Amino acid sequence: MQLDKQLHAFIWRSMSVNNCNTYLIDRSRRILIDPGHSAYFDHVESGLRELGLTVADIDVVLCTHAHPDHIEAVQLFKEAGALFGLHAADWELVRQMAPHLQAAGGFSLDALTPDLLLQEGELNIGDTQLMVYHTPGHSPGSVCFYWPLGKVLVTGDLVFKAGVGRTDLPGGDGRQLKHSIQRMAGLEVDHFLPGHGDTISGAQEVQRNFQRLDSAYLSYL
Repeated sequence: MQLDKQLHAFIWRSMSVNNCNTYLIDRSRRILIDPGHSAYFDHVESGLRELGLTVADIDVVLCTHAHPDHIEAVQLFKEAGALFGLHAADWELVRQMAPHLQAAGGFSLDALTPDLLLQEGELNIGDTQLMVYHTPGHSPGSVCFYWPLGKVLVTGDLVFKAGVGRTDLPGGDGRQLKHSIQRMAGLEVDHFLPGHGDTISGAQEVQRNFQRLDSAYLSYL
């Protein structure tokens, strides 16, 4: 799904199988955010194919956090030469989970070693300037990516359309989640791109979503 001239969304629609949404910024360097599970990678692969692209055409893969449904397919891009970025706190989470993931036949630690340890601040990739916000709550190293040029906010599992991220997984924290959501609500956003569910377009609709969440959820966190 094309959201803007240089912005594409590969939305996961299954109601019975868990996987995440994936986003592509297609500029001088192609940036893919949250590639999802390896087992369901055909979802992303077919989306890229429709754009005339393959895994080898992606320059950088960024992940909002390190849960398997967002990060597992990173290994496919690293094998093709893409750089990989993840926050240091969630890289530590990957290292802690590694024995369990390997035992379950998931992925190796080497395949998910970041080339870029993300931190809050400006991140320049080719002609794309992103702002990285450290937004813990769902996981210790969760981040949101804000692209000022397009007023685009990629939230991962921090906040969704009509919902907020879980805090009952390892490293989750309700107070941190609330604070992180309130920070993101202050940004000027035309395209709200969550890790699951529907996207939101239009500044007024994005703000309405934050306002509804504030009254429905945040007072209880």
